[in-house]
Amino acid sequence: MSQFISVQVGQCGNQIGSVFWPLALHEYGIQTTNTGINLLKTQQNHIKNINDLSNAFDSFFVIPDNSPKDLCFKSMSDLRKAKVKARAILIDMEDSVIGEIRRGPVRDLFDQTCVVTNYPGSANNWAVGYYTHGTEYYDKLEDNIRRMAEKCSRLHGFLTMHSLGGGTGSGLGTAVLKLLADNYPTVDRLVSCVYPIVMQDVVTAPYNVLLATRELIDYATCVFPIENEALVDICNAQLRKKENIDQINYNISCKPFQDMNSIIANILLHLTSGSRFPGNLNMDMNEIATNLVPYPKLHYILSSVSPVTLSAPTICNIQGRKLIDEIFINAWSRNNQSIKLDPLQTGSMILSAAHIARGNCSVNDLKRNIEKFRKKVTFAKWGTEAMKIGLCSVPPAGHSTSLLCLLNSSSMISLFENIIKQFTRLYKRKAHVYHYTQVCGFEETHFTDCKEIILNLITQYTKLQNQNEINVSRLQIL
Repeated sequence: MSQFISVQVGQCGNQIGSVFWPLALHEYGIQTTNTGINLLKTQQNHIKNINDLSNAFDSFFVIPDNSPKDLCFKSMSDLRKAKVKARAILIDMEDSVIGEIRRGPVRDLFDQTCVVTNYPGSANNWAVGYYTHGTEYYDKLEDNIRRMAEKCSRLHGFLTMHSLGGGTGSGLGTAVLKLLADNYPTVDRLVSCVYPIVMQDVVTAPYNVLLATRELIDYATCVFPIENEALVDICNAQLRKKENIDQINYNISCKPFQDMNSIIANILLHLTSGSRFPGNLNMDMNEIATNLVPYPKLHYILSSVSPVTLSAPTICNIQGRKLIDEIFINAWSRNNQSIKLDPLQTGSMILSAAHIARGNCSVNDLKRNIEKFRKKVTFAKWGTEAMKIGLCSVPPAGHSTSLLCLLNSSSMISLFENIIKQFTRLYKRKAHVYHYTQVCGFEETHFTDCKEIILNLITQYTKLQNQNEINVSRLQIL
């Protein structure tokens, strides 16, 4: 099975990671808390071969060579005894969130040599994160990533998690992305990044978002953008549902953003499922970029998962059986999109799409619903068959069936236009610019260069959206 390395950068990236790893363990039937739920037994109810879990365990976890091959992991104590470690790099320039992870229930999963922290942070400044900390910690980051990569026999991809509003996530996060592109050019770099809402609490966020977006355009294999506003709406809608009423009592005392981060973690787990578990029509990770990115740099992908599940500790109690058709309809719904865009809006064009089903879903179910989808959307004239399907036999923990919908749509223009709008509003006054120009390595022209690159990307999307089919007359034999 393929192996993945998680790179968690900044407060947001590590908060996502703090939810991602318990959810990953739950998929393998391993309990992280004393909830009284037998996760392994729950998984056995939904999969045909329980060995599929143990065979795929090393996709996310390093098992020491001296561990017994028939060792069965059921709890955190079993992992601790076997000295199992997560394939993860934890990075933050202030250690509050990483400190909580070190005290949390999955603290023993992380190799302390793969943790990079500092104080007091990157001052909400992309230039500080990218140039100052990116240069100062380059050798250490490179060494940590190299040692983690050497523990992989079939390294398939890097999963990077960070936000773009602050300094560490946007600056150091994209510096690490460039490092990965330089040192591991043939390994996929899948970025799950959180874009701030319009009324962000970081004044310099428009600068950070613009500068970081340029790096994502240049160095990522695929970008799966997330918006906090969209996640908040999804969580509120889920908590209002009767079948999720048991979660409300839990969420009163849960940490902020845990439910929001659970949605992101579920998308990442679903994204990698075809590379970790068997299936009749498995979709490997390298097929995502091949099938969903028709032109260089047009690799921003909209994502939605159905059914939506919230906090990891209650995941096995909250989901009853859903009709297959309803799962597809919910995945297409704008209300389930991880970004506040409507990929099916009038005038937009689908460049490519993918539907990845997990669990109890047949090929006929996929075909029937995909035909419905084709009637709802407008595909590019040159790509009317640009649809990739995947079918993994192992569902997420606590479910019998689930679906991930991925769309490469020209509606992404709205995201880039908003980035330019927010940046221009702040930059026309040259407000806070001196904080960036005083950082060694940063030039003010970098702002205009990044703006130009994003505008060029908008132009590419617009041309594709407005492109008509070309009729070529038959050749005449003279």
